[in-house]
Amino acid sequence: MPHQVTIQASGHVFTVNDDETVLDAALRSGLIIAYGCRNGACGSCKGKLLEGNLDYGHYQEHALPDAEKQAGFALFCQARPLTDLVISTREVEGAKGIEIRKLPARVHVMERLAPDVTALKLRLPANDRLQFLAGQYIDVLLPGNARRSFSMSNAPHDDEYLQLHIRNYGGRFSQHVFGRMKERDILRLEGPFGVFFLREESEKPIIFLASGTGFAPIKAMVEHALYKELKRPMTLYWGGRVRADLYMNELPERWQREQGIRYIPVLSDAPASDQWTGRTGFVHRAVMEDLPDLSGYQVYACGAPVMVEAAHLDFTSRCALPEEEFYSDSFTPSVPESEKA
Repeated sequence: MPHQVTIQASGHVFTVNDDETVLDAALRSGLIIAYGCRNGACGSCKGKLLEGNLDYGHYQEHALPDAEKQAGFALFCQARPLTDLVISTREVEGAKGIEIRKLPARVHVMERLAPDVTALKLRLPANDRLQFLAGQYIDVLLPGNARRSFSMSNAPHDDEYLQLHIRNYGGRFSQHVFGRMKERDILRLEGPFGVFFLREESEKPIIFLASGTGFAPIKAMVEHALYKELKRPMTLYWGGRVRADLYMNELPERWQREQGIRYIPVLSDAPASDQWTGRTGFVHRAVMEDLPDLSGYQVYACGAPVMVEAAHLDFTSRCALPEEEFYSDSFTPSVPESEKA
Protein backbone atom coordinates (compact mmCIF):
# COMPACT_ATOMS: atom_id res chain seq x y z
CA MET A 1 0.00 0.00 0.00
CA PRO A 2 1.52 3.37 -0.99
CA HIS A 3 2.16 5.91 1.77
CA GLN A 4 2.43 9.68 1.70
CA VAL A 5 5.52 11.48 3.03
CA THR A 6 5.57 15.18 3.91
CA ILE A 7 8.83 17.11 4.34
CA GLN A 8 8.06 19.47 7.18
CA ALA A 9 10.16 22.53 6.32
CA SER A 10 9.14 22.84 2.67
CA GLY A 11 5.73 21.19 2.77
CA HIS A 12 6.71 19.02 -0.20
CA VAL A 13 4.65 15.83 -0.42
CA PHE A 14 5.45 12.63 -2.31
CA THR A 15 4.20 9.06 -2.44
CA VAL A 16 6.29 5.99 -1.57
CA ASN A 17 5.33 2.73 -3.26
CA ASP A 18 5.57 -0.65 -1.54
CA ASP A 19 8.93 -1.52 -3.10
CA GLU A 20 10.61 1.86 -2.51
CA THR A 21 12.68 3.55 0.15
CA VAL A 22 11.90 7.11 1.17
CA LEU A 23 14.95 8.33 -0.77
CA ASP A 24 14.12 6.42 -3.95
CA ALA A 25 10.58 7.77 -3.93
CA ALA A 26 11.78 11.33 -3.34
CA LEU A 27 14.19 11.10 -6.28
CA ARG A 28 11.48 9.61 -8.49
CA SER A 29 9.26 12.55 -7.57
CA GLY A 30 11.94 15.08 -8.52
CA LEU A 31 12.83 15.99 -4.94
CA ILE A 32 16.52 15.84 -4.01
CA ILE A 33 17.18 15.21 -0.33
CA ALA A 34 20.70 14.93 1.03
CA TYR A 35 22.23 11.52 0.41
CA GLY A 36 25.48 9.80 -0.46
CA CYS A 37 26.11 6.07 -0.70
CA ARG A 38 22.46 4.92 -0.85
CA ASN A 39 23.37 1.71 0.97
CA GLY A 40 23.08 2.56 4.68
CA ALA A 41 26.76 3.15 5.31
CA CYS A 42 27.65 6.84 5.12
CA GLY A 43 24.86 8.54 7.08
CA SER A 44 24.48 11.45 4.65
CA CYS A 45 20.74 10.83 4.25
CA LYS A 46 20.06 10.88 7.98
CA GLY A 47 16.93 12.78 8.91
CA LYS A 48 14.31 12.82 11.63
CA LEU A 49 11.00 11.00 11.75
CA LEU A 50 8.44 13.43 13.17
CA GLU A 51 5.23 11.47 12.65
CA GLY A 52 4.41 7.90 11.59
CA ASN A 53 6.15 4.52 11.63
CA LEU A 54 8.71 2.97 9.34
CA ASP A 55 10.86 -0.07 8.69
CA TYR A 56 14.44 1.11 9.24
CA GLY A 57 15.89 -1.43 6.80
CA HIS A 58 19.48 -2.68 6.77
CA TYR A 59 22.31 -0.30 7.62
CA GLN A 60 25.69 -0.12 9.28
CA GLU A 61 25.46 0.69 12.97
CA HIS A 62 28.04 3.45 12.89
CA ALA A 63 25.84 5.33 10.39
CA LEU A 64 22.83 5.20 12.73
CA PRO A 65 23.80 4.44 16.36
CA ASP A 66 21.03 3.16 18.62
CA ALA A 67 20.95 6.43 20.56
CA GLU A 68 20.18 8.39 17.38
CA LYS A 69 17.57 5.86 16.29
CA GLN A 70 15.86 6.17 19.68
CA ALA A 71 15.97 9.95 19.29
CA GLY A 72 13.91 9.64 16.12
CA PHE A 73 16.52 9.61 13.38
CA ALA A 74 16.50 7.31 10.36
CA LEU A 75 18.50 6.68 7.21
CA PHE A 76 16.09 7.50 4.40
CA CYS A 77 18.08 5.54 1.83
CA GLN A 78 17.03 2.38 3.71
CA ALA A 79 13.83 3.34 5.52
CA ARG A 80 10.45 2.22 4.14
CA PRO A 81 7.18 3.71 5.44
CA LEU A 82 4.69 1.56 7.33
CA THR A 83 2.29 4.52 7.61
CA ASP A 84 2.10 8.05 6.24
CA LEU A 85 5.11 10.06 7.47
CA VAL A 86 6.17 13.57 8.35
CA ILE A 87 9.95 13.94 8.21
CA SER A 88 12.64 16.55 8.67
CA THR A 89 15.43 16.36 6.14
CA ARG A 90 17.69 18.68 4.16
CA GLU A 91 16.63 19.32 0.57
CA VAL A 92 19.20 20.15 -2.09
CA GLU A 93 18.19 22.63 -4.77
CA GLY A 94 21.19 22.54 -7.11
CA ALA A 95 20.63 18.99 -8.40
CA LYS A 96 17.00 19.45 -9.40
CA GLY A 97 16.09 18.89 -13.01
CA ILE A 98 18.81 16.32 -13.67
CA GLU A 99 17.28 13.09 -14.92
CA ILE A 100 18.47 9.74 -13.55
CA ARG A 101 18.86 7.43 -16.54
CA LYS A 102 19.88 3.89 -17.43
CA LEU A 103 22.30 3.71 -20.35
CA PRO A 104 24.65 1.26 -22.04
CA ALA A 105 28.28 2.34 -22.42
CA ARG A 106 31.22 0.87 -24.28
CA VAL A 107 34.67 0.67 -22.69
CA HIS A 108 36.65 2.89 -25.05
CA VAL A 109 40.01 3.19 -23.24
CA MET A 110 41.55 1.46 -20.22
CA GLU A 111 44.60 3.18 -18.70
CA ARG A 112 46.56 1.90 -15.71
CA LEU A 113 47.29 4.95 -13.53
CA ALA A 114 48.93 3.01 -10.69
CA PRO A 115 49.44 -0.69 -9.87
CA ASP A 116 46.01 -0.71 -8.22
CA VAL A 117 44.19 2.09 -10.07
CA THR A 118 42.74 1.94 -13.59
CA ALA A 119 41.02 4.75 -15.47
CA LEU A 120 38.12 3.87 -17.75
CA LYS A 121 36.81 6.05 -20.55
CA LEU A 122 33.27 5.00 -21.40
CA ARG A 123 31.50 5.98 -24.60
CA LEU A 124 27.73 6.39 -24.52
CA PRO A 125 25.52 5.65 -27.55
CA ALA A 126 26.06 7.95 -30.53
CA ASN A 127 24.74 11.50 -30.05
CA ASP A 128 23.83 10.77 -26.43
CA ARG A 129 25.15 12.59 -23.38
CA LEU A 130 24.54 12.18 -19.66
CA GLN A 131 23.67 15.40 -17.86
CA PHE A 132 25.38 15.55 -14.47
CA LEU A 133 27.08 17.84 -11.96
CA ALA A 134 30.81 17.70 -11.31
CA GLY A 135 31.28 15.45 -8.28
CA GLN A 136 28.32 13.14 -8.85
CA TYR A 137 28.59 9.39 -9.42
CA ILE A 138 27.08 6.61 -11.51
CA ASP A 139 26.25 3.00 -10.74
CA VAL A 140 27.56 0.14 -12.87
CA LEU A 141 24.73 -2.41 -13.01
CA LEU A 142 25.82 -6.04 -12.59
CA PRO A 143 24.05 -9.40 -12.82
CA GLY A 144 21.92 -10.38 -9.84
CA ASN A 145 20.74 -6.81 -9.15
CA ALA A 146 24.19 -5.87 -7.85
CA ARG A 147 25.65 -2.46 -8.53
CA ARG A 148 28.95 -0.67 -7.97
CA SER A 149 29.23 3.10 -7.56
CA PHE A 150 31.97 5.20 -9.13
CA SER A 151 32.44 8.95 -9.16
CA MET A 152 32.98 10.56 -12.53
CA SER A 153 36.40 12.18 -12.85
CA ASN A 154 35.48 14.36 -15.81
CA ALA A 155 33.67 17.69 -15.64
CA PRO A 156 30.30 18.08 -17.39
CA HIS A 157 31.72 20.22 -20.21
CA ASP A 158 34.19 17.42 -21.05
CA ASP A 159 31.53 14.79 -21.67
CA GLU A 160 32.65 12.98 -24.82
CA TYR A 161 33.44 10.08 -22.47
CA LEU A 162 32.44 9.26 -18.91
CA GLN A 163 35.68 8.81 -17.02
CA LEU A 164 36.09 6.67 -13.89
CA HIS A 165 39.02 5.90 -11.58
CA ILE A 166 38.73 2.34 -10.26
CA ARG A 167 40.85 0.99 -7.45
CA ASN A 168 41.39 -2.74 -7.10
CA TYR A 169 39.89 -3.60 -3.72
CA GLY A 170 39.69 -7.30 -4.58
CA GLY A 171 35.92 -7.37 -4.99
CA ARG A 172 34.05 -9.03 -7.81
CA PHE A 173 33.87 -6.03 -10.11
CA SER A 174 37.40 -4.84 -9.32
CA GLN A 175 38.76 -8.27 -10.18
CA HIS A 176 36.82 -8.19 -13.44
CA VAL A 177 38.22 -4.77 -14.36
CA PHE A 178 41.82 -5.70 -13.53
CA GLY A 179 41.68 -9.27 -14.83
CA ARG A 180 39.15 -9.78 -17.62
CA MET A 181 37.73 -6.49 -18.84
CA LYS A 182 38.86 -5.35 -22.26
CA GLU A 183 38.25 -2.39 -24.50
CA ARG A 184 34.93 -2.48 -26.41
CA ASP A 185 33.19 -4.37 -23.58
CA ILE A 186 29.67 -3.11 -22.82
CA LEU A 187 28.56 -1.94 -19.37
CA ARG A 188 25.13 -0.90 -18.14
CA LEU A 189 25.02 2.33 -16.14
CA GLU A 190 22.51 4.26 -14.06
CA GLY A 191 22.86 7.81 -12.81
CA PRO A 192 23.83 10.42 -12.02
CA PHE A 193 23.48 10.21 -8.26
CA GLY A 194 24.65 12.17 -5.25
CA VAL A 195 24.60 15.68 -3.81
CA PHE A 196 28.38 16.10 -3.74
CA PHE A 197 28.84 18.98 -6.17
CA LEU A 198 30.24 22.50 -6.16
CA ARG A 199 28.01 25.19 -4.67
CA GLU A 200 28.77 27.91 -7.19
CA GLU A 201 26.65 30.60 -5.58
CA SER A 202 29.11 30.98 -2.69
CA GLU A 203 32.10 33.31 -2.77
CA LYS A 204 33.97 31.56 0.05
CA PRO A 205 37.44 30.11 -0.56
CA ILE A 206 37.43 26.36 -1.12
CA ILE A 207 39.36 23.55 0.52
CA PHE A 208 39.31 20.34 -1.54
CA LEU A 209 40.28 17.31 0.55
CA ALA A 210 40.87 13.92 -1.08
CA SER A 211 42.28 10.55 -0.12
CA GLY A 212 43.11 7.89 -2.69
CA THR A 213 40.62 7.74 -5.56
CA GLY A 214 38.55 10.37 -3.79
CA PHE A 215 40.63 12.53 -6.12
CA ALA A 216 38.32 11.55 -9.02
CA PRO A 217 35.29 13.76 -8.18
CA ILE A 218 37.58 16.48 -6.81
CA LYS A 219 39.33 16.53 -10.21
CA ALA A 220 35.94 16.98 -11.87
CA MET A 221 35.07 19.86 -9.54
CA VAL A 222 38.39 21.65 -10.08
CA GLU A 223 38.14 21.31 -13.86
CA HIS A 224 34.56 22.58 -13.74
CA ALA A 225 35.62 25.58 -11.63
CA LEU A 226 38.41 26.39 -14.08
CA TYR A 227 36.06 26.05 -17.02
CA LYS A 228 33.55 28.40 -15.38
CA GLU A 229 36.41 30.78 -14.51
CA LEU A 230 35.45 30.90 -10.85
CA LYS A 231 37.68 33.39 -9.04
CA ARG A 232 37.44 31.87 -5.55
CA PRO A 233 40.74 30.83 -3.94
CA MET A 234 41.09 27.03 -4.08
CA THR A 235 43.44 24.70 -2.20
CA LEU A 236 43.73 20.95 -2.76
CA TYR A 237 45.02 18.56 -0.10
CA TRP A 238 45.48 15.03 -1.48
CA GLY A 239 46.47 12.26 0.89
CA GLY A 240 47.75 8.76 0.32
CA ARG A 241 49.68 6.10 2.14
CA VAL A 242 52.59 5.86 -0.32
CA ARG A 243 53.72 7.92 -3.29
CA ALA A 244 51.98 5.67 -5.85
CA ASP A 245 48.63 6.57 -4.26
CA LEU A 246 49.00 10.07 -5.74
CA TYR A 247 48.48 8.50 -9.13
CA MET A 248 47.97 11.74 -11.12
CA ASN A 249 50.29 13.96 -9.10
CA GLU A 250 51.50 15.86 -12.16
CA LEU A 251 47.98 17.19 -12.85
CA PRO A 252 47.46 19.15 -9.59
CA GLU A 253 51.09 20.25 -9.83
CA ARG A 254 50.19 21.78 -13.20
CA TRP A 255 47.08 23.40 -11.72
CA GLN A 256 49.28 25.01 -9.08
CA ARG A 257 51.85 26.15 -11.61
CA GLU A 258 49.46 27.43 -14.28
CA GLN A 259 46.15 28.17 -12.53
CA GLY A 260 47.19 29.29 -9.06
CA ILE A 261 45.44 26.45 -7.23
CA ARG A 262 47.46 25.66 -4.14
CA TYR A 263 48.34 21.94 -3.90
CA ILE A 264 49.52 20.08 -0.80
CA PRO A 265 50.16 16.33 -1.20
CA VAL A 266 50.44 14.38 2.06
CA LEU A 267 51.66 10.81 2.67
CA SER A 268 51.00 8.87 5.86
CA ASP A 269 53.29 5.86 5.49
CA ALA A 270 55.85 6.50 2.75
CA PRO A 271 58.75 4.00 2.71
CA ALA A 272 62.34 5.17 2.34
CA SER A 273 62.29 4.01 -1.28
CA ASP A 274 59.74 6.72 -2.09
CA GLN A 275 62.31 9.37 -1.16
CA TRP A 276 59.41 11.54 0.00
CA THR A 277 60.33 15.02 1.23
CA GLY A 278 56.83 16.49 1.35
CA ARG A 279 54.20 16.68 4.10
CA THR A 280 53.52 13.57 6.17
CA GLY A 281 50.77 12.37 8.50
CA PHE A 282 46.98 12.44 8.15
CA VAL A 283 45.84 14.65 5.31
CA HIS A 284 43.07 16.39 7.23
CA ARG A 285 45.52 17.26 9.99
CA ALA A 286 47.63 19.08 7.40
CA VAL A 287 44.61 21.30 6.71
CA MET A 288 44.25 22.02 10.43
CA GLU A 289 47.94 22.88 10.76
CA ASP A 290 47.72 25.35 7.88
CA LEU A 291 44.24 26.71 8.56
CA PRO A 292 43.24 26.46 12.25
CA ASP A 293 40.27 28.78 11.56
CA LEU A 294 37.96 27.49 8.82
CA SER A 295 35.00 29.67 9.72
CA GLY A 296 35.12 31.47 6.37
CA TYR A 297 35.66 28.43 4.13
CA GLN A 298 33.81 25.71 2.26
CA VAL A 299 35.24 22.18 2.43
CA TYR A 300 34.65 19.41 -0.13
CA ALA A 301 35.98 16.08 1.19
CA CYS A 302 36.01 12.75 -0.60
CA GLY A 303 37.65 9.38 -0.01
CA ALA A 304 38.01 6.84 2.76
CA PRO A 305 35.28 6.98 5.44
CA VAL A 306 37.79 7.31 8.28
CA MET A 307 39.28 10.42 6.66
CA VAL A 308 35.93 12.02 5.83
CA GLU A 309 34.51 11.36 9.31
CA ALA A 310 37.63 12.65 11.08
CA ALA A 311 37.71 15.77 8.91
CA HIS A 312 34.05 16.50 9.58
CA LEU A 313 34.41 16.09 13.33
CA ASP A 314 37.66 18.02 13.68
CA PHE A 315 36.88 20.82 11.25
CA THR A 316 33.48 21.60 12.77
CA SER A 317 34.44 21.13 16.43
CA ARG A 318 38.00 22.50 16.45
CA CYS A 319 38.34 24.78 13.42
CA ALA A 320 34.97 26.59 13.51
CA LEU A 321 33.86 25.32 10.09
CA PRO A 322 30.09 25.82 9.81
CA GLU A 323 28.32 22.47 9.62
CA GLU A 324 26.51 23.47 6.45
CA GLU A 325 29.79 24.25 4.67
CA PHE A 326 31.17 20.70 4.89
CA TYR A 327 30.28 18.70 1.77
CA SER A 328 31.44 15.13 1.45
CA ASP A 329 31.26 11.83 -0.36
CA SER A 330 32.51 8.87 1.63
CA PHE A 331 33.56 5.78 -0.34
CA THR A 332 31.77 3.34 1.90
CA PRO A 333 31.08 -0.38 1.57
CA SER A 334 27.44 -1.35 1.22
CA VAL A 335 25.33 -3.63 3.33
CA PRO A 336 26.44 -6.33 3.18
CA GLU A 337 29.01 -5.95 0.38
CA SER A 338 29.84 -3.52 -2.42
CA GLU A 339 32.49 -1.19 -3.73
CA LYS A 340 32.65 2.49 -4.33
CA ALA A 341 35.54 3.74 -6.38
